[in-house]
Amino acid sequence: MCQQISDTQKKKVLSCIQPSGMLTLGNYLGALKNWVSMQDEFDCTFAVADLHAITVRQEPSELRARIYSTYALLLALGIDPEKNILFIQSQVPEHTALSWILSCNTQFGEMSRMTQFKDKSAKHPENINVGLFSYPVLMAADILLYKPDLVPVGADQKQHLEIARDIAIRFNNKYGEVFTVPEAYIPKTGARVMSLQDPSKKMSKSDDNPNAWVAILDSRDDIIRKFKRAVTDSEACVRFSPEKPGISNLITIYSAVTGKSAEQVEREFDGKGYGDFKLAVGETVADALAPVKQRYDEIIKDKKALETLYREGAQKASKTASKTYFKAMKKVGFVI
Repeated sequence: MCQQISDTQKKKVLSCIQPSGMLTLGNYLGALKNWVSMQDEFDCTFAVADLHAITVRQEPSELRARIYSTYALLLALGIDPEKNILFIQSQVPEHTALSWILSCNTQFGEMSRMTQFKDKSAKHPENINVGLFSYPVLMAADILLYKPDLVPVGADQKQHLEIARDIAIRFNNKYGEVFTVPEAYIPKTGARVMSLQDPSKKMSKSDDNPNAWVAILDSRDDIIRKFKRAVTDSEACVRFSPEKPGISNLITIYSAVTGKSAEQVEREFDGKGYGDFKLAVGETVADALAPVKQRYDEIIKDKKALETLYREGAQKASKTASKTYFKAMKKVGFVI
């Protein structure tokens, strides 16, 4: 009985990730590692947000493969589908259905001010579609359907969470209480990992230089090679400093993987050169990611088992989402 009471007191958390390609070490240390640790503390819902991916033109076969891959990778990282809801967004139709209701309660001016729309429009001037303009409303539906108390966000997603909060408050005030107004969740730990070739930029798989980023599923040799080529500076001293962004980035990564503080890392490599340190960082990262890759290779081969898991996940998600959706429908005045 005591355990049951404790479980009901857990706060709800929702996190989504797009299947936009190979997930990086930055994704892992900045967010996904925390997803795994959150499972015991919170009541978690996780989603592969594939509907958002098509705001940019996709090759269907490649998109399908990335959806499979992203779902399998979340499992390989340790997301437990028995403990959590883990699903693929497009398999739960309530997301797009609620998005229409929310669109009719969102102002054009609000969407016009979204910085990511401006950024992506500049990157893809040949395909400035309506979905690219309005996808923050779909993101609001993603969030509000599951009534989370908390949503983990990075700096680039805070604006989207604020829009979701504004929409929820406006809807609740107009029609009555339906949605929980979520708060931003800042994880206790979470490294901001920068490019290995240009430490002024975040590590990103869209970087034209393949040596700038490490994929979670990279081979051991590739991981070590990329760290050996990482940009540092002329002063061969392992010291964390704003004046040393390259070596500071490597210290951040090593600290995040080992759990050591920057000061402990500096002491460990006192008197040693950059070559020794870069090799140590590469080997440590490779060792940490090796079990993930091994587990992923096993999961991705068994398509039937994978299909069973994501279909079960969609059923669980729909059970929760449909309650919220039909309540919103009724409040608006639709016949149920």
